[in-house]
Amino acid sequence: MKRLLCLLLACLLACLSLIPAGAAAKGETSSEIRVLLRRLNIADRADLTFTGRYLVRSASGSELLLADGTKAAILLEDGHLILHTAGLSTDMGKSLSFLRQDSGNTVPGIRFNLQTGFYPGDLSLSAGDTGIIPVLTLPLETYLQGVVPYEMGDGFPEEALKSQAVCARTYALNHLNPKADWDVVDTTNDQVFKGLSSSSPKSEAAVTDTAGLVLTCDGKLITAWYSASNGGQTELPANVWGGEAPRCFAVTEDPWDAENPASTVRTCVLNRDGTGLSAAFVKLLRKAALANPLFAQGIPEENAFRVTRLVSLELTAPRYAAPSRLMTKMKITFALDPAGAQASEPAAPAEKTGEPAEQDLDISQLISGLPITVTLELFPETVIALGLSVSGANNEIITVQEDESSFTLTAGRYGHGVGMSQRGAQQMAKEGQKTFRDILSFYYPGAVLKRYAGEPAALPTPPPVLARVPGPAPTATPRPTLMPVTGELPEGARMASVENIDDDSSLNLRAQPSAGAEIIMRLYRHQQLIVLESCDIPGWVHVKTDAAEGYVMESFLIYAEPEDEAEDVKG
Repeated sequence: MKRLLCLLLACLLACLSLIPAGAAAKGETSSEIRVLLRRLNIADRADLTFTGRYLVRSASGSELLLADGTKAAILLEDGHLILHTAGLSTDMGKSLSFLRQDSGNTVPGIRFNLQTGFYPGDLSLSAGDTGIIPVLTLPLETYLQGVVPYEMGDGFPEEALKSQAVCARTYALNHLNPKADWDVVDTTNDQVFKGLSSSSPKSEAAVTDTAGLVLTCDGKLITAWYSASNGGQTELPANVWGGEAPRCFAVTEDPWDAENPASTVRTCVLNRDGTGLSAAFVKLLRKAALANPLFAQGIPEENAFRVTRLVSLELTAPRYAAPSRLMTKMKITFALDPAGAQASEPAAPAEKTGEPAEQDLDISQLISGLPITVTLELFPETVIALGLSVSGANNEIITVQEDESSFTLTAGRYGHGVGMSQRGAQQMAKEGQKTFRDILSFYYPGAVLKRYAGEPAALPTPPPVLARVPGPAPTATPRPTLMPVTGELPEGARMASVENIDDDSSLNLRAQPSAGAEIIMRLYRHQQLIVLESCDIPGWVHVKTDAAEGYVMESFLIYAEPEDEAEDVKG
């Protein structure tokens, strides 16, 4: 009977009724969402602290009531979940659930030790092949209060936050899937969710002020895609993911995103006189010149290949149909240093016949005096070589400005670029004085705002027989130990530490100096590193510890003072 009721509820959620915006939501349907808590990186142990009362239910159906303030640890051992609480250990089987109970004026919720967020929902844990799988079930509007602060945050204008709340709500409802084990994940693969905090009153107000409002097209929910920045032009879903483009999406110039100084961009200046070119970019020019039979014979050796003049630069070959500005090739004309040309053997003197001597021409000398035109693929090598990679997605919108002394390339777009740009919405609300309705109308042309009906169901009252609970749980395990850095500091190297990230975040150590390269491991805040050298790729450095070696973005590091470096390494 219970399973039948659950299936009926799931069907109701999948077919939520929509009523015109402005009408009151009557709470006829319970609206909850299931979130896979992937970003918590739970492996074989979860340490929890409970606020309010929770009923623990094992895979076999046995139950245990936990009182307000209870601490517990769940360990994965031999494919079974072992619950440790109040000094007791219980085999819960391959899955267990923590279910909220009526706790009076206290809102039931869970804190994961060493994490900052408060998670007000039911938690199910199951044994997976790679560790514990945690899924949180909570009211949709509560879920949004843990999304908006981390997708935008209280530093954004109120109208921008309201537009984010509507997009996040629409996206979440569109992803309810009763056939799957969860609806969304808590990362940027869906929407960032870090639980609730008390430090985001503006974001919470935006959720409340837009309660129930969703975006529809032809009477159906849309997938309200959004990204951090679109680089000055929105993108079609069909261009990114294939299929047909919904009617409420278009390729549109976005001056708001382009004008926002907070939009993430990368800039590279190429001097016309050839000075300051990165070694990686010069290698690409040489490789392209060698590939042309007309030039290959006269191209100097690598150490003698010097560009003395950039004649012209043009971006060509748009990836998609007009008016897309996502170019994929760079056509560049340059000249070489004559001193680097390969010398030919002098021709033998002609016999004295009275006719002028015919001498072989040195093709390398001809090439050194004439411009060479090559075409480079922008993605991924050229973009990486010029330090123009924004997020490693190989979809940057790149523009070129030239003057008498240089070519300046600017790359933008952080994310897929479909739908709302968060930085564009910020600029529209701040400088353009636009309302959230204006913002949504710009990014989703033709979409209609409606209100869905649904409120969370009341929490159950726990069985009186389970009123007594055990005492405190064992101490939680700490964050993974930082890797040691010992030994002598190599010549020319410097000490640094990972600092410019959040306490609950991590920095990717990559196999190559690129945002798209393989991740070797994750580095936590305060991890010390030996910085061996700067890379040819701007913004990247080569680093190592006693246990690992790879590449990171330099902007996330803080260097030690010179007098502290020797002590740090030996310590």
